[in-house]
Amino acid sequence: MNNFTRKAAALVTGLGLAFGTLSAHAEGQIRIAQQFGIVYLLLNVAQEQKLIEKHAKAAGVDAKVEWVQLSGGSAVNDALLSGNIEIAGAGVGPLLTIWDRTKGRQDVKGVASLGNFPYYLVTNNPNVKTIADFTEKDRIALPAVGVSVQSRVLQLASAKLWGDKEFNKLDKISVAVPHPDAAAAIIKGGTEISAHFGNPPFQEQELAGNPQARIVLKSYDVLGGPSSATVLYATDKFRTENPKTYKAFIDALNEASQFVTANPEKAADIYLKVSNAKTDRDLLLKIIKNPEVQFKITPQNTYALAEFMHRVGAIKNKPASAKDYFFADAHNAAGN
Repeated sequence: MNNFTRKAAALVTGLGLAFGTLSAHAEGQIRIAQQFGIVYLLLNVAQEQKLIEKHAKAAGVDAKVEWVQLSGGSAVNDALLSGNIEIAGAGVGPLLTIWDRTKGRQDVKGVASLGNFPYYLVTNNPNVKTIADFTEKDRIALPAVGVSVQSRVLQLASAKLWGDKEFNKLDKISVAVPHPDAAAAIIKGGTEISAHFGNPPFQEQELAGNPQARIVLKSYDVLGGPSSATVLYATDKFRTENPKTYKAFIDALNEASQFVTANPEKAADIYLKVSNAKTDRDLLLKIIKNPEVQFKITPQNTYALAEFMHRVGAIKNKPASAKDYFFADAHNAAGN
C-alpha cells in the first residue's frame, strides 16, 4: 500500500468514525467523493460557490457538506458501501460494477453525469503506435486495473482487436496509479510507466510536456462518439430517505453546469483554486472550450460499455438500457 492509498484509507476511516454509518445520519448530511481532474469541475464549482448548501437552505434544510478526495473506482466504491460517503464520483465502469453487485440489496444507481470528456491513452514509448504494439516491458497507468472506466475502455478496445476472449489481455501490464503521479511519469520519462490512460487536464499536460508523447487511443473512438465517462452515484436508501438533500444536490449540479458553460474563464479559476493544481490556465481554458467537451448532467452513450461488460462476464446482470443503472430522475430520462 503506497502513501497515497494509506492517506486515502485513513481519510475514509476517519470520516466513518466522525459521522457513523450511512443509516445513522439525518437529512442534510452529504459526503461526496471526487477524484482528480477537470472532469470533476461541476463539483469544484458546487463546492466553491456552496451551491448544495444554497439549494438545501431553500428547501428548509441546513446542509452539512463534506468533500473527500480519493483515487480509483475501487476506493470510491468501498467508501460508498462502508457508509463513509453518500455520493460517489467515478467512471462508468465502477458504477456498472457496483450496480451489478448491489442489485436487490443496497441498489446503487447513477445520480448524474459530470459531462462528456474524451479520454486519451498517451504513451512516451516511440515504438507504440497502437495498443497492439505494447509489450511485457510496458506499463500502462490508470486509476484502477479492471475497474476504472479507462481500464474498461481499454478492455473494449482489446476485445475489438483480439476478440472477446482476449478482452483483458492488457490488464497484466496495467498498474493503478493516481493521475497526477502517472502524468508526471509520462512527462519525465525514464520510469517503468510508458503509457497513461488518463483524463483532462493530465493527458493534455503530457502531450504538451513531453515531445515524445503521443495519443494511442481515444475513448470516443472506442465508444462510438461523445460519452459520459465520469458519473455520480449513490444508494437507493440515501436517495429515498433524504429527498430534500438529494434534490438540492441535483439542483446544485444543474446550476454548476449552466455556470461552467456560460463562464469558462471563471470556471477555470475555480478549478485552480479548489484543486490547488499547477495546471496552466490557458491549457485549462482550451479543454473547457473544446467542442468535444460538454458540461451536461444527463448521461450519454454509456450503454455500449454496459453491454460489453455483461458480454464478457464482468457484470452478471444485463441492463436493458441506461434506465436500469441510473435513477429515474427527470434529468436522466433522456440518458442512454
